Amino acid sequence: MEKVKAIVLRAAGVNCDLETEHALELAGAAARRVHINRLIEDPALLDGCRILVLPGGFSYGDDVAAGKILANQMVHHLRDALVRFIEEGNLVLGICNGFQVLIKTGILPGTDGGGALNLTDPQATLTDNDNGRFEDRWVSLQPGTDRCVFLDPDRRIYLPIAHGEGKIVTRDEEALEKIREGGHIAFRYVDAEGRPGGFPVNPNGSVDSIAGLTDSTGRVLGLMPHPERFVRRTQHPHWTRLPQSEEAGDGMMIFNNAVTYIQDHF
Repeated sequence: MEKVKAIVLRAAGVNCDLETEHALELAGAAARRVHINRLIEDPALLDGCRILVLPGGFSYGDDVAAGKILANQMVHHLRDALVRFIEEGNLVLGICNGFQVLIKTGILPGTDGGGALNLTDPQATLTDNDNGRFEDRWVSLQPGTDRCVFLDPDRRIYLPIAHGEGKIVTRDEEALEKIREGGHIAFRYVDAEGRPGGFPVNPNGSVDSIAGLTDSTGRVLGLMPHPERFVRRTQHPHWTRLPQSEEAGDGMMIFNNAVTYIQDHF
């Protein structure tokens, strides 16, 4: 069987592209890193690709706002290619800074339909953590929907975070209710027993403890935690206490499910 092709998009300041490429390859994909300038020059690079990942880091130094410059490049140079990519049934994953990019392009939360790049009427955004500082810790995540193809709806996972602008806020209460009712909440921050709470359970103050969002298709996922940083048991902070049978880290769920979905549908 031909391997699923994936692109890891990189730009100045992106620093998790190698780890993300490795995670995709562990899941069985044929992944390659592509600079945003190359994709702008030749959008046809997306042809034959089934998974597009925007990895973590600090694209363009997070000048203006986290992910904003890269989001503008994508909207103004790649709008048609990205909309077509999503409409063709492919998958898009944004991790940390990549999630910030997807929010600022308007691809997420996608309450108006998959692939709508909406810069003029944002329903949500990401802003500074409530405590005003960069947070680097591990968090528990509870799935909030049963239709996002990247996750297992009954499986709580444990992943690291590393961000200073991770607080999700919505335009207003109506926008939040639309996100809830539409099943756009992919993950919420919870404690080890699955209960929401204040800091540090919710490390940034996100509304409704939201840690990740999916669009109306369920084929686009953005999340602040880093699945690519927990793909092997030895990356867990207490790995010596884990059962020997648990070789893969929780982050592999997202990459494995993505590759399996493409194999089953194409």
